[in-house]
Amino acid sequence: MTTLAVKNPRKSRLRSQDDERWQAVASRDAASGGKFVYAVRTTGVYCRPTCGARLALRKNVRFFATCQEAERAGFRPCKRCQPTAATLTERQAAAVAQACRSIEESEERPSLRALAEAAGLSLYHFHRLFKAQTGLTPKAYAAATKSRRVRSELTKSATVTEAIYGAGFRSSSRFYEAAPDLLGMSPRTFRAGGAGAAIRFALGDCSLGRILVASSERGLCAILLGDDPGALVKDLQHRFPRAELIQGDKAFQQLVTKVVAFVEMPAIGLDLPLDIRGTAFQQRVWEALRKIPAGSTTTYTEIAQHIGRPKSVRAVGQAIAANPLAVAVPCHRVIRSDGSLSGYRWGVDRKSALQMHEKQALCRE
Repeated sequence: MTTLAVKNPRKSRLRSQDDERWQAVASRDAASGGKFVYAVRTTGVYCRPTCGARLALRKNVRFFATCQEAERAGFRPCKRCQPTAATLTERQAAAVAQACRSIEESEERPSLRALAEAAGLSLYHFHRLFKAQTGLTPKAYAAATKSRRVRSELTKSATVTEAIYGAGFRSSSRFYEAAPDLLGMSPRTFRAGGAGAAIRFALGDCSLGRILVASSERGLCAILLGDDPGALVKDLQHRFPRAELIQGDKAFQQLVTKVVAFVEMPAIGLDLPLDIRGTAFQQRVWEALRKIPAGSTTTYTEIAQHIGRPKSVRAVGQAIAANPLAVAVPCHRVIRSDGSLSGYRWGVDRKSALQMHEKQALCRE
């Protein structure tokens, strides 16, 4: 009687994983750094996958998920690639994180040169690295930080004067010069919850249902989608509880027409100023969203990594959900890590439709 061999699924998975790791070692794949280490039985040494040492024979190589596992198995770290030291990516992330702390803790914005020198990098390299990891330039990050500080002080201080100095301004004149950019309105109006600020709005129709477009003096401040026009107006009132909401005239309807055209064909772009108000973190997330090309998608995890906050995936999701400018800040291009559609403030069906619009537009090109 013939005995059938029974395969062990776990051993097959481990063998396949080790084969992939060996390919990464053989090609010194930079993307594999930090994911595992490999040890050589004949030398008793373990290395990074990218180590420049002579390639060992495959039969003498073992793989470990961490340095600690390799050392528990009796191997010692390689003196050439130093696997226990921080990787270049980790060192760069730490340098940017320290620069962010310096900006947040300083009363006066540190100069770009001072930040670069503290990081041990050239001006150009530091500026490029900072923007790549946070989604903002150092100057823009400092502005967003000061905006958050100003808003906080105006909310809790007894007077505007107290808020001025509490936010780190050394003179009231400099504060009032910066206030329109930091707040989008006067300090007293902000303290009053936006009372007196004029927000013009109008409703329209598009292929996704009803659309509400609103604009302040600085630019578009809301693009809301839905089925119930009353609910859309209530949403706008909730966002600007004490602002003066003004029904748009015929001239404003032309603005709505431009926005509707953009919703139907996002790839054409929206050549209109935006008034995007949010915390420093939200600004970083929204700026990252605006860099996703039309027709493409990314994940919440990738956005978190892009802004230098890999452990803040949940916070990224909350910032995306708070986005007030549908399509203009394209949160519909963010999906789950498994490729499925996640929740969307204006409905998953609309999210799917927007993605389909963009893919079809690319096919036509």
